[in-house]
Amino acid sequence: QVQLVESGGGLVQAGGSLRLSCAASGRTFSSYAMGWFRQAPGKEREFVAAISRSGDSTYYADSVKGRFTISRDNAKNTVYLQMNNLKPEDTAVYYCAATELMLIGVVVTSDPEYRYWGQGTPVTVSS
Repeated sequence: QVQLVESGGGLVQAGGSLRLSCAASGRTFSSYAMGWFRQAPGKEREFVAAISRSGDSTYYADSVKGRFTISRDNAKNTVYLQMNNLKPEDTAVYYCAATELMLIGVVVTSDPEYRYWGQGTPVTVSS
């Protein structure tokens, strides 16, 4: 089992940047494909970005492509989400998620395929 703790959320003006971190504890971090999701008030949780076990493969939702970057440091058991040029529509609670995979280069974009979730960190972008 792995425990996930997000940090780095907060209030930022439109056009600003934030970097979210997700620290993992428990079993070997490099065994897990990782993802970021978000849930805005009154909306369903949606996929944001995913990264493979090795970090060599990434995938983004169209709404954040070119603005957000997902990365991981397996030595530090941490996955990051660098968010640039933030927009008010990025306002949401951001969750990191993990799922154990055999394949090293695969990314996981589907919510139900993730087994472990953090508690979320709120991001508010003011206009």
